[in-house]
Amino acid sequence: QVKLVESGGGLVQAGGSLRLSCAASERFFSSYSMGWFRQAPGKDRELVGSINWRGDSTSYVESVKGRFTISRDNAKNTVYLQMNSLKPEDTAVYYCAARLGAHEYGFWGQGTQVTVSS
Repeated sequence: QVKLVESGGGLVQAGGSLRLSCAASERFFSSYSMGWFRQAPGKDRELVGSINWRGDSTSYVESVKGRFTISRDNAKNTVYLQMNSLKPEDTAVYYCAARLGAHEYGFWGQGTQVTVSS
């Protein structure tokens, strides 16, 4: 069982930056691919981006490309989401999730609120 705990959310003005962290309890963390999702009020959950187990391959939804960066430190069992040039439409609860191989994301954090004011 992988336990994930997000941190780093908060209130920021448009154009600002935040760095989210997701700490994993699993000592085999480096075996998992990780994803960052978000869900805004009244909207479906959206995959923001993902990173493979080695950390050498990432992908992003078009709306955050060039602004968000996912990275991981397997020695610290932690994955990060660096968010720059934030926009009000980035406001959402952000979740990290883990999966093994091609399986669905089966482990989820509790989420952290990000609010971007205009």
